Amino acid sequence: MTETSQPPKVGERIAKVIARSGRASRREAERLIEAGRVSVNGKTIQSPALDVTATDKITVDDQPLAEAEPPRLWLYHKPSGLVTTARDEKGRQTVFDTLPEEMPRVLSVGRLDINSEGLLLLTNDGGIKRRLELPSTGWVRKYRVRVNGRPSEESFEPLRKGLVIEGERFQPMTVSLDRQQGANAWITVGIREGRNREIRRAMETIGLPVNRLIRISYGPFRLGTLKAGEVEEVKGRVLRDQLGLDKDFEPAATPKRKPQRRRRP
Repeated sequence: MTETSQPPKVGERIAKVIARSGRASRREAERLIEAGRVSVNGKTIQSPALDVTATDKITVDDQPLAEAEPPRLWLYHKPSGLVTTARDEKGRQTVFDTLPEEMPRVLSVGRLDINSEGLLLLTNDGGIKRRLELPSTGWVRKYRVRVNGRPSEESFEPLRKGLVIEGERFQPMTVSLDRQQGANAWITVGIREGRNREIRRAMETIGLPVNRLIRISYGPFRLGTLKAGEVEEVKGRVLRDQLGLDKDFEPAATPKRKPQRRRRP
């Protein structure tokens, strides 16, 4: 090696590079590769077991891969009536149709159904999306829920123990009755999985149909005073700390622990 030459750059798995571009999650990127929709330097690849560097030219569906930005995360107050998909086959307005023009291409972390509102996390990084959605993350998602009926605390015991609905087992929920308001009641619900229409289906099973559902938090991230349709970016330092990442947004080798105070004898 001459004095002016540079050491070779270390490559990264192509699915990871695609995820960091915001094009798809890592798992989705692997499916794109297996479907023959990804090319590297003009050659279609069939296996995700390939390392690439910044000098490689990657295309997905014949479109150049966008240059990767630093991972970013936004809090978005989703209004009711919007679909949480990039495109809707019925032509309904989507979350992504309403975002500020200056925002980059983003992915939603999980979904909220069309009639639900409240906190939706958005990210430009497929790896961050997957990490936040993993059940192993164990983050509680909390909701303010309005149901039709006059429940008591005992009404919620089946939810706290865990239900089986049409052969599908739901994990125990935390449920508390906040107040009765005429024919409706407001309750706070906490879940860890977030399956499709989980809260609505569970409440219907115990005879309490939901007529309003607002997500107020997703793990450490809170809706707070964010108004419907507003977007607020999470600071990079907060994102790194909450996900246990190092300065390069990779999983930290050793999770940071808060110092423990010693009690005096």
